[in-house]
Amino acid sequence: MTVKELKKRKKELGYTNAMVSERSGVPLGTVQKIFSGATKNPRIDTLEAIETALKETLPFEFRYDVSAFRDHVAQDMADYIPVSGEMQDGGARPAASRVDLWKPSAIPTERWPKQGSYTTDDYYAIPDELRVELIDGCIYDLGSPNVAHQRIVFNLAKAFDRCTEEQGRECEVLSAPLDVRLDRDDMTMVEPDIIIVCDPGWEGDETYYDGAPELIAEVLSPSTRDRDCTIKLRKYMNAGVKEYWIVDPKNMKVLVYVFEEDPMPTQYSFDDTISVGISGGKCSIDFSKIKRKLSK
Repeated sequence: MTVKELKKRKKELGYTNAMVSERSGVPLGTVQKIFSGATKNPRIDTLEAIETALKETLPFEFRYDVSAFRDHVAQDMADYIPVSGEMQDGGARPAASRVDLWKPSAIPTERWPKQGSYTTDDYYAIPDELRVELIDGCIYDLGSPNVAHQRIVFNLAKAFDRCTEEQGRECEVLSAPLDVRLDRDDMTMVEPDIIIVCDPGWEGDETYYDGAPELIAEVLSPSTRDRDCTIKLRKYMNAGVKEYWIVDPKNMKVLVYVFEEDPMPTQYSFDDTISVGISGGKCSIDFSKIKRKLSK
């Protein structure tokens, strides 16, 4: 396969670079450079190792009857769901977890469906400690955020909250972990870093937000970067999200999409003051204040 074909196959499987690295034995840095285009002429044996990993059967082996064996599924699925962590027993799972002490007593009733066929029943059967998203029937690993990511999320959420208070609007700012059933169906459940909800009909006592928030912000990390900029961008735009912020700590940039005005984003630096589109220009975020928090 060419690098282009490998990238396409990786996307079809819903694999992260870390998962490709784990399954192929190729160092993560090398995988990242190949798929980003930084390495122009990768070694043939390296490409063959990645190709072999991407040709393997998906690590989703069996499915149990969720209604009858929900507790068993929740534990046993950790053997098969792709997550960051040490490889054990041929499966991708954390090196130490409660599943290591559990022996399944249920009998598999059917094979796991392929990516594109999962539902919210499958999503909710996954253990809470395994952070994943469900997008159009595909399950994706979220991984664990680093400190810089969390600092940006915390301080940006506070800034958005001040913005809504200045406007006097009945809006609520919420941050992950919080499920959003974006399309109001059983094929998608996302977990954005920050959402702003201005829905007077939402009481806030549900286990998830049902529908498209007014604004969504995602802070990029190595494991979610591609998905936030492509798959989730399209999902948010098509679902009716009015405004989407992509915060890129690596390049110190912020892309702001105001979908009702222009399908193309406006790019800002971490030193800029950024107007919040859903406020009608009545409030803005001084991102330099958030930038200063990163050095603490």
